[in-house]
Amino acid sequence: MDGAEFDYIIIGAGSAGCVLANRLTESGRHRVLLIEAGGSDRRFYVQMPLGYGKLFYDPAVNWLYATEPDPGLAGNRDHWPRGKILGGSSSINAMVWIRGHASDYSDWEAEAGAAWGWHAARDAYRAIEDNEAGGDAFRGTGGPLFISANRRDLHPLVETFLASTEAAGLPRNPDFNGAAQEGVGIYQMTIHKARRNSAARAFLRPAMTRPNLTVLTDAHVTKVTFDGRQATGVEYRQKGKSRHVRAVSEIILSAGAIGSPHLLMLSGIGPAAHLKEHGIDVVTDAPMVGQNLNDHQGLNYTWRMKVPTYNDVLRPWWGKALAGMKYLLTGTGPLAKSINHAGGFFRTSPDLPRPNMQLYFQAFSTLIPRVGERPLLSPDPFSGLSIGLSNCRPTSRGEITLKSADPFTHPKITANAYSTDHDVAEMLAAVKFLRKIAAQEPIRSLIAEELRPGPGAHTDDHLIADFRARSGTVYHPSCTVRVGTDPATSALDPALKLRGVEGLRVCDASVFPTLIGGNTNAPSILVGWLGAERILQDAR
Repeated sequence: MDGAEFDYIIIGAGSAGCVLANRLTESGRHRVLLIEAGGSDRRFYVQMPLGYGKLFYDPAVNWLYATEPDPGLAGNRDHWPRGKILGGSSSINAMVWIRGHASDYSDWEAEAGAAWGWHAARDAYRAIEDNEAGGDAFRGTGGPLFISANRRDLHPLVETFLASTEAAGLPRNPDFNGAAQEGVGIYQMTIHKARRNSAARAFLRPAMTRPNLTVLTDAHVTKVTFDGRQATGVEYRQKGKSRHVRAVSEIILSAGAIGSPHLLMLSGIGPAAHLKEHGIDVVTDAPMVGQNLNDHQGLNYTWRMKVPTYNDVLRPWWGKALAGMKYLLTGTGPLAKSINHAGGFFRTSPDLPRPNMQLYFQAFSTLIPRVGERPLLSPDPFSGLSIGLSNCRPTSRGEITLKSADPFTHPKITANAYSTDHDVAEMLAAVKFLRKIAAQEPIRSLIAEELRPGPGAHTDDHLIADFRARSGTVYHPSCTVRVGTDPATSALDPALKLRGVEGLRVCDASVFPTLIGGNTNAPSILVGWLGAERILQDAR
């Protein structure tokens, strides 16, 4: 492989990279190399939907990033799992399929033009999807990505949650990806036939049968190489050896909101003074690379229940055995789903034009930690239930910078969570709404006691201190190599090309102009789809 030449080189087989590999090889005209630092996605706990709890701290499939100590999180260092595997984070995530609010894409259009606006996004999503709920003006059918409507085998407490949230003032919503986002309902999932439907399964595996696609795994890219300002190739390390491959047309970074800015800076593209501090030769001064880091923050409120929850099923050894047998024999039961069966979107003030908070319902609790595992398969030894939330559009901003010029040293992640008064105020209002839900019938009569934060947290100061101490990422980092029309605020032009160099694009969640109000796997796949269209247009 050393010295080989391809038309396109894609770095990173995540949500966007898998889509790019599929679409750029579809015509058979282009020779494409996809390079992934991780290995195969053919692992039992990757394929089993609820198995993602086993992947949370697994270095075999996970980059295991950590932030700097964060004053906004009571000085804690936050754990940031990201997928290091075919499929990227779509192979280790909670599989919730949310596009975002239509106005999010109006925001994108304002920053980056009509090609990134709502009408373009809606049409692309309809082409991407094969939605179990059927097609309409919003949902698609016949596309490469099957979306489960998630209507069967739900925990009985889901209906209790929905009825109680309705009593608290939110409407039922049959489709968060349809005409309106606000309300409560069932989450659609990237699950197909009781298996995780990652970007690798839906997009990459079909493309891997094509002779014009080469996929390298366990290959860590260390640098993009240049001839002047023309990107010419990629250096990577595999099995202890350094190798170099060349690109005839373009190199496309799809390494994610952390990996893409990190690799750009290692390659000499970033804030010039910062690169010089680490002895890196500057190819072009790109001050926006690594800036504008945006992420959703969230936490759970937890109650002890008077009725059984999934804790009672998955805690005892015999319950695990029964759930495992049910999954293997019938493809049903709790192991065949994400833990987030239902949820919704709400506004912390009626004056807001769109929802600013997202809900997650879990008939499950994990207050008692287990070292090295997100204990989805080992819940608390009592009947517990959690309702979580996260902010949709926080105003706090962080950054990705270098710790070292060593490509195997993780970058410095400064999250700056809850660093604005706005973010603190809206989260305070949001957690109060969780208690409002719990005070409604029918859920009220089924609650034994509030465990977290507990009745001792009753003043605003107590509630703020609690969510600072217990909040963390909802695993949606983005916006670190933004696309836009204004060079002063964006590193990429609207065609996803790096300003100041030739032959190099970025195509993943790092390019988001603004953070989407919802889970970010769907818009990451969208970016891959729209990015591939633009690359193919330019190739004509």
